[in-house]
Amino acid sequence: MASGKLIKLLVFELLEFTAFCVPTLVIMEQFAVAYYTTRHPPDKTRYWLIVSCSIAYVASVTLLIWVPVKVLLYKKRHLYQKIKGWRPVMMMCVVLTTLPSFSFSIAVTEVQKNINGSTGILPDMLPDLPVSLVLTCLIVVDIIEKLRIYPLRGRQMSNEDRHIHTTNLQQIRTVTREAKQNEENATRPQPANRTHLSRPLGGATGSSSPELEGPQEPTFEWGILRRLSQQDVRAEIFLGSFLLWADTIEMVRVAGHPRVYKSGWVYAVYIFSYISLLRMTLTPRNPLLNCLGILLQDLPFIFVRLSLIIVLGTITPVLGLCKNVLVTLSYVYFNYLTGFRMFSTFERSF
Repeated sequence: MASGKLIKLLVFELLEFTAFCVPTLVIMEQFAVAYYTTRHPPDKTRYWLIVSCSIAYVASVTLLIWVPVKVLLYKKRHLYQKIKGWRPVMMMCVVLTTLPSFSFSIAVTEVQKNINGSTGILPDMLPDLPVSLVLTCLIVVDIIEKLRIYPLRGRQMSNEDRHIHTTNLQQIRTVTREAKQNEENATRPQPANRTHLSRPLGGATGSSSPELEGPQEPTFEWGILRRLSQQDVRAEIFLGSFLLWADTIEMVRVAGHPRVYKSGWVYAVYIFSYISLLRMTLTPRNPLLNCLGILLQDLPFIFVRLSLIIVLGTITPVLGLCKNVLVTLSYVYFNYLTGFRMFSTFERSF
C-alpha cells in the first residue's frame, strides 16, 4: 500500500494543479459565452474557437512550465534549497493563471460594450464566480505551500508542550553541567571565594524605567477549558491565509459594482488588486514581506479607495480605507520615525 507521505504528496499536487488550471478555463469560457451572445446572429464556431484556445493555453503552460518546474523542485533538492525568499509555485499561479483571468474578466464587459455600443445592456451586477474562484484557488495554493512541512496526522506540539519540553531539556543540561563541574571540583582545587550564580545573566540586570503590563493571559490545565484552548499551527495556517487575503478580496469585489465595471475605474481596481497579489510570491517569513505589503497593497489601496469614495460614493467600505491608512502610518511611524529625536524624547527622559 502507498505510504501516507506519498498520498499526501499526490493529494497536494492534484489540488495545486486543479487550482492552476480551473480559473483560466472557467473565465475564458465565460468570455466565450459573452462574445457568443453578443453576436447577431450567434456564431457557435467562434465560441468553440475561444474555448479550444483556452484549453491549448492551459495545456501548453502545464507541459512547458508547470510540470518541468515541479519535477525540477523534487528531483534537484539542492537547487530548491538555494531558492530564498520567494515561492516558485505561487509565482507561476500569479503570473500564468491570475493575470489572464483578470484580463479576461475585464474583456467580458469590454466586448459587450464595444459590440452593443452602450453600457445599458450590461447586467446590474457582475457574477461573483470568477473573482471568488480565482482568489480561492490562490488561497488553496498558498495554504498547501505552507502546510507541506507539517504532518497531517497526529497532534502538533502546542506552545505549552514546547515550553515544558524546553524547560526539561534545560534542566537536564543544567544537571549534566553541574555533574561535570562536581567531577572537576573533585579532581582539582577551586578558589575559595568563588560563587555560583543560579539565575541567568539577563535576570540580574534591572530596568531603570517602569514597564506597563497588560492583563495576564489565562492558562487552563484541565477540563473542557483545556480542550477549548488548544492551538495547532496547522489550523492557524488556514485562518491566517484567509485573513491575509481579505483586503484584496474586498477590493476585487468592488469591481462587480455596476458603477465601477461600467466605467474606467474597473481597470484601476483590477490592476492594483493584481499588483497586491505579487507580494504573496514571497515566503511567509520573508523580512521584506511587511514592507512590500505596504508598498504593493495598503499604500495603492489608499488612493484607489479614496478616489472611488470621492467620485462614486461609498461603494467601497470606509473601514477598508481606515485599515489601509492606519496600517501604513503605523508601519512608517514605528519603523522609521521613532528613530528621530523628536519622537524618542519621551522614552529617553526616564
